[in-house]
Amino acid sequence: MWKWQAEGTAKAVVVLVHSAYEQHLRYVWQIEKWRLAGFHVYTGDLPGHGINASGDKVHRESFEEYEQAVNEMLNLASKNELPVFVIAHGLGATIAMSVLGKRKLNVAGAIFTSPWLKLKKFPLKSPHLFSGITQWVGPKKIEHGIELRHLMRDPLSYSHETESKIYHSVMTARWFKELQRYIKETAVAVEVYPQIPTCLYTAERDLITEKEIARQWLLKQQLNEFSYKEWTCCYHDLFQEPEKEDIFLAGQAFIHNILRSQ
Repeated sequence: MWKWQAEGTAKAVVVLVHSAYEQHLRYVWQIEKWRLAGFHVYTGDLPGHGINASGDKVHRESFEEYEQAVNEMLNLASKNELPVFVIAHGLGATIAMSVLGKRKLNVAGAIFTSPWLKLKKFPLKSPHLFSGITQWVGPKKIEHGIELRHLMRDPLSYSHETESKIYHSVMTARWFKELQRYIKETAVAVEVYPQIPTCLYTAERDLITEKEIARQWLLKQQLNEFSYKEWTCCYHDLFQEPEKEDIFLAGQAFIHNILRSQ
């Protein structure tokens, strides 16, 4: 886990939670933008990701480990005695939703991008295609089949990520089955998520998840303050897209509105 100091006097703290198969280094641009805007930034690699990856780079970690890691980041961020905001992407957004619903944390607001609440992209040999589900609960390795070209359309970002080779989407069948259970439970949960200002962004051309399920989740929470936007033409990884500057400014405006009302 790492902390980046705000440029000048900090106005708040941002906790960034990355998605499945990646690591926090994909968020360097966003980290610097928040830091220069006057926010301390906390982030790190989730269990089984980045520097925490297993030797064979196969995902088999538990989802409770993910939740513990996010909870730890939020607890550390709160020690700054500044408002804390969660900005979480993909599976990271789903984990953050679950953590905020289970634990009483002092969080001023949240921004979720492309949360995994129902998958659109499945492995070629997906469990739901087989009647013999028992063959999919063991250590068998499967490839999710998500490639960087499915995540973003920015050629500069794509070239950089291809060269850095930091995206690994191989997992055990047991992990994938647990993933499906986890996202389904989070998607249907009501009266659990806290009454905090929440912004949810989806991508019009998301090839990974069903964006309508994310919108339905937000509406079901019956929040007093929330914002939703579907970004036209964008792929799943919104902060890797050509529109990322506009997306950042929109998220920053959302946070500034919250800070002004406190």
